[in-house]
Amino acid sequence: MPSNLLRSQLTNLFISASSRSSFTHTHPLTRLEIFAALITKSRTQKMKLFFATLLLCSLLLSSSFLEPAMAQSGFCSNKCKSRCAKAAVQDRCMKYCGICCEQCKCVPSGTYGNKHECACYRDKRNSKGKPKCP
Repeated sequence: MPSNLLRSQLTNLFISASSRSSFTHTHPLTRLEIFAALITKSRTQKMKLFFATLLLCSLLLSSSFLEPAMAQSGFCSNKCKSRCAKAAVQDRCMKYCGICCEQCKCVPSGTYGNKHECACYRDKRNSKGKPKCP
């Protein structure tokens, strides 16, 4: 269904076309072609709007799926910053420390060792059998 703007455009085109009698008599399909052109224009605008909306929704959904993986509690964030202060690879240390802290609810004190303070943290292993938590 054409919008009000399209209706007014159609009305104006029909009035101007019918006022020129030679135009109407020599080109009987022109009104139909004008109407088809306006409808096609409307459809392309709707498709552009649809794809823009689809893109926006996909961006919002992807960011909401990534957020839980990157989110850490204030407790874990602070503890892991102090634990990884002297680490050679900061981002990797923070990532695995954060994972272990969220699961174990504790982080050993200091920058190295002291894993006896948190048994869960100490016992976590990766797929190769090596300690997962820094």
